[in-house]
Amino acid sequence: MKISIITATYNSAKTLEACMDSVLQQSYKDIEYIIIDGNSKDDTLQVIKSKAEKHANIIYVSEPDKGIYDALNKGIAKATGDVVGFVHSDDFLADTTIVSQIAEAFKAEVVDGIFGNLHYVQFNDTDKIVRNWVSQPFYPKLLNRGWMPAHPTLFLKREVYQTYGHFNLEYKIAADYDFILRVFRQEHHTFKYLPLTITKMRVGGASNRSLKNLIQKTKEDFRAVTTNKISFPLSVVLQKNLSKIPQWFSK
Repeated sequence: MKISIITATYNSAKTLEACMDSVLQQSYKDIEYIIIDGNSKDDTLQVIKSKAEKHANIIYVSEPDKGIYDALNKGIAKATGDVVGFVHSDDFLADTTIVSQIAEAFKAEVVDGIFGNLHYVQFNDTDKIVRNWVSQPFYPKLLNRGWMPAHPTLFLKREVYQTYGHFNLEYKIAADYDFILRVFRQEHHTFKYLPLTITKMRVGGASNRSLKNLIQKTKEDFRAVTTNKISFPLSVVLQKNLSKIPQWFSK
């Protein structure tokens, strides 16, 4: 089973090496690693080229794009693996066995996607957990409670993207939530929860960088819920936001 992992970058030189190493040092070897750079102005491209010289499984491109979701869509279009996942440039896989465990889970039973837990960590001290996103096994009614899997931990079969399309670029922050609703509300699909930390994410992402972004994300969440015909959208968005509070105290 080939697994494609996509990293979108833009001026990510400070964190990219740790991100890439977390993928390249995986014990699982059948990994296609795709880097989509948005024409960075710092040393990002030099970091990528240096790694690509030593690892034949790296595919990369550097060109202007329309933001992170556009970059991820480009990566999906290039992916040839049976399964597709993402490791964002500020993030890294929790340990070297993560992809092996994901591959084994896909082989053990017929599922369309696998997800797990996420640790938000301090930017300069990644051993310090700031927020602990512990997920749970999926059942459809969870979508009406504002639930979603932690997107950086979600690995989907490539045909899911081929069936439901890519990220909608009309969303600037919540395109992942829109996509998850689009896929997870299809009752014929099955998803498995792995009760382990898959990804560690440095704090300061686009959705929580400022009050303005939080307001925009809430508006986009409401639009996603409405567009995907989830009942009682105001309640769903409220529950989605409230569900994050315990994550700050469970470390």
